[in-house]
Amino acid sequence: MAFIYSEPSRTFNEYLLLPGLTTKDCIPENVSLRTPLVRFKKGEESSIYLNSPMVSAIMQAVSDDGMAIALAKNGGLSFIFVSQPIDAQAEMVSKVKKYKSGFVVSDSNLTPDNTLADIIDLKSAKGHSTVAITDNGKSDGKLLGLVTSRDYRISRMSVDTKISEFMTPFEKLIYGTESTTLKEANDIIWDNKLNSLPIIDSKTGALKYFVFRKDYEQHKEHPYELLDSEKRYMVGAGINTRDYKERVPELVKAGVDVLCIDSSEGYSEWQKETLEFIHNEYNGKVKVGAGNVVDAESFKYLADAGADFIKIGIGGGSICITREQKGIGRGQASSVIEVAAARDEYFKKNGIYIPLCSDGGIVHDHHMTLALAMGADFIMLGRYFARFDESPTNKVVINGSYMKEYWGEGSSRARNWQRYDLGGKGTGMKFEEGVDSYVPYAGSLRDNMDITLAKIRSTMSNCGVLSIPEFHEKARLTIVSSTSIIEGGAHDVLLKDSNYNIK
Repeated sequence: MAFIYSEPSRTFNEYLLLPGLTTKDCIPENVSLRTPLVRFKKGEESSIYLNSPMVSAIMQAVSDDGMAIALAKNGGLSFIFVSQPIDAQAEMVSKVKKYKSGFVVSDSNLTPDNTLADIIDLKSAKGHSTVAITDNGKSDGKLLGLVTSRDYRISRMSVDTKISEFMTPFEKLIYGTESTTLKEANDIIWDNKLNSLPIIDSKTGALKYFVFRKDYEQHKEHPYELLDSEKRYMVGAGINTRDYKERVPELVKAGVDVLCIDSSEGYSEWQKETLEFIHNEYNGKVKVGAGNVVDAESFKYLADAGADFIKIGIGGGSICITREQKGIGRGQASSVIEVAAARDEYFKKNGIYIPLCSDGGIVHDHHMTLALAMGADFIMLGRYFARFDESPTNKVVINGSYMKEYWGEGSSRARNWQRYDLGGKGTGMKFEEGVDSYVPYAGSLRDNMDITLAKIRSTMSNCGVLSIPEFHEKARLTIVSSTSIIEGGAHDVLLKDSNYNIK
């Protein structure tokens, strides 16, 4: 006879936290959100920590190199989507790693034979006012000049004017070479009142990087930046269980910091084989997470297989219809609670701590706090990040409101059949497990993350804890009734502004 759980499958919305004793030092400013990303032994430290407990989902509509840089600036990590050619994904990883220490690879480049019209079009597309003029129009070409907004006036010039006629030529530029340190570059910028400093190859004159004044200022504004030992932004990447033998070496070569198997369901021999290959091939030096799981049995299977972290959640994403299509999955709160208990038991028995990532089921900011209280070490988010300027999707107007496009990896648009692959000879999707949709545009990542993290810190202070491990140990939760959910929101009044809690 089939095993049937006696308890219902519960969501985050069915729980509330109870306050703990808030001591005088338990204030939001003292709360640390630093959290381990990969497994470690008792008495040791994890080799990778997040400064903010948030990672972006392995999705076309969410995680590209732009999102990875923006999220790393704010202490989190992106897993660049896998449903693309290997070389394209590796290039995205490479772009993030080349962003090291304020040295930026130029993505706005033209030749002297291009025109003012091309400058206008490029500025519109990229949003950058500094354009490198190289011999081949590429970021690695020989630097011949620069064009900034000071070099032209649209109202006084023909759009057919060649760039060679108004650019600032190389001989008039102030520049640095590959031996110039970031401190030296910033000193040159400040001493000469520059907005940017090109860095060139001293032998060939080829453009290598730009250092921007604004990046120096932004660095000071981002105290939680997630950096590797060489002061480069950290970045993750998704992999699948089909082409990992070809994909992983290219991602490692590009400098990826951590990998994650992207699958709707992780309790499979395919994931075990993938984990074993990576650990054997790289002697444990390449870290890789696995999942997704919803119970203790599947957690233990992946833990024994060597997963460096394990993702929890099946069917809880806002664009996921796996539960509707296949009748498989579990409420996210129930999943996190059971898997966290299994993780703690595994740590007690084996002396190995395996971080947990809660993936899905997040509707409101406080659901993230509940996930952390229930035992998650960090949270993977798709819809949350898809709403921001930094996501790679289009901003459109729908019924008079700004929206951003957002689609699931199981939708016909993404056609990421490998994510839902069950082995065999199949190489395509038989049916959809995701939808194509819109989400309300929310502005910049930084502004929204600041608010979300402030809420988490404030709630943890109310619970009398100063760290995520302490939260795991001391949090107290209660199941709520449907009527108490209504009681918890604004009720029995006529609201002047109903937008206070839109997220």
